[in-house]
Amino acid sequence: MSKFNKNILFLIFEEFQNDSKSLFSCLMVNRLWCEVAIPILWRNPWCYDINYSYKSYLFIIIASYLSDDIKESLTKLGVQLPSFSYQPLLFDYLSYCESINTETMNTITFIETSLAYNQFLLQQEFYRLFMKKFQDLKYLDIKSIKHQIFYLPEAKLRFESLYELKCDTSIDNSYFYGLAQLCQYIQRLIILNENPIDYHGIAELIGVQKNLKYFEWIDDDLLTPFSNNVPEPDHYEEILLALEKNANIINHLNIYFVCISRTSQKVLPKFHKLKTLRVSFNKFNEEQLKTCVYHDLETLEIKYIELKAASIIIENSGGYIKKILLESYEIDDHFIIENFYDDTLYFIHKVYEKCSSIEYLSLVFPPSKQHYNEFEKLLKICQNMKSLCFAIYMDKYLVSNKEKLENGKELLKLLIRSAPTNLREIRFPYDMGFSLDILEEFLEKWRSRPKLSILTCNNFIYEEENFVKLVNKYKNDGVIKDFRCESFENVINMDFKI
Repeated sequence: MSKFNKNILFLIFEEFQNDSKSLFSCLMVNRLWCEVAIPILWRNPWCYDINYSYKSYLFIIIASYLSDDIKESLTKLGVQLPSFSYQPLLFDYLSYCESINTETMNTITFIETSLAYNQFLLQQEFYRLFMKKFQDLKYLDIKSIKHQIFYLPEAKLRFESLYELKCDTSIDNSYFYGLAQLCQYIQRLIILNENPIDYHGIAELIGVQKNLKYFEWIDDDLLTPFSNNVPEPDHYEEILLALEKNANIINHLNIYFVCISRTSQKVLPKFHKLKTLRVSFNKFNEEQLKTCVYHDLETLEIKYIELKAASIIIENSGGYIKKILLESYEIDDHFIIENFYDDTLYFIHKVYEKCSSIEYLSLVFPPSKQHYNEFEKLLKICQNMKSLCFAIYMDKYLVSNKEKLENGKELLKLLIRSAPTNLREIRFPYDMGFSLDILEEFLEKWRSRPKLSILTCNNFIYEEENFVKLVNKYKNDGVIKDFRCESFENVINMDFKI
């Protein structure tokens, strides 16, 4: 019976594997819960949103595994180690661990010494220890690494099981050549581009992969794009051509290039099995876009200024799209795209025509009667909608506050009439005006529906006393789950939980 309970607890705790607070709470219940939670916590103990510079106990646990000879050698070299109790550890913590994070290792070793050489010695011994003690190595984050750990004796055996690699392009090419010899079955590869000088090593690593499912490349925002009017070499050509070798197996593609890549127009149409697509289609003409056919697509994230491209991709999809996100920013007249009126209308139409099962959606459109009518059609057809993030574009220099309130009133009336029964969350990333009376009328009519969460940008009107009282009233009545003002970044980020 206890074995059965242990297995059930393990399945439950697995659901909290990314929630350190909940797992730490489980440790305190009883010994059984502790025995189940510890292996899950230590599978990837560096992934939690905590300040590791205050976690000296992690250093003590790891250092306690060092042999007496290593401890003595380090002490002679000037590395001060804490005094260790001879009482054995309650758990063989490192045997559960499947991950290495070099930035966290740097932080943990800095707790004991600020001397760069001593940190280097400690990290070197810790990596040797990990290669010996880990049964599997699944997650490797080598951003800012200084150690060529792939040369360690046990590295070949450990690296064969690597599932996820995170790295940056500031690493010397020799690291990537070494990894390419050992890691050919990586499923998730995440790269931060900080040093766009020589991509040969990383291209070699990408090209030898045989089971790559997820690829992410993010240019550092500090990189300076070249002028689009001046012909420049395609800086991403080598990367994209290496990635093309995996085009038939990659399911998730997330690419943010600062510079324009002409090679992307040849390569992107070849990824026929994509389920997630986050890229820019800047400089694609309509004929090139029509070759980008992704029948299995479930998540599409695209720049707001590329609405026409998004519509064409949706038109050629297989009807399985569940999430459409528009990468957005503060909209003003400088960013309003040519044909904004027609493109937004066409986009809404394509969503309800081809994505009737959509669950998460970003929208932006002007406050015209035609747009409101199309939006209402979308709400009536897309009955699986759970979360809606949208903006009604109004020129802030020409639209009066009265007009904003009228548009807000029209929008809330429309939502009451036609919002799908599954809708649980509404996000307003821009300044959206609702009078107190209209908001109260909306919430009153929402009573018969499931609890609603509302997220707005930092509009201080909703923090006034009358609005706070109104929100608290409907919270207490169970009409709304939450009504919060958040940063623009949090509002548009659908992964940010309310």
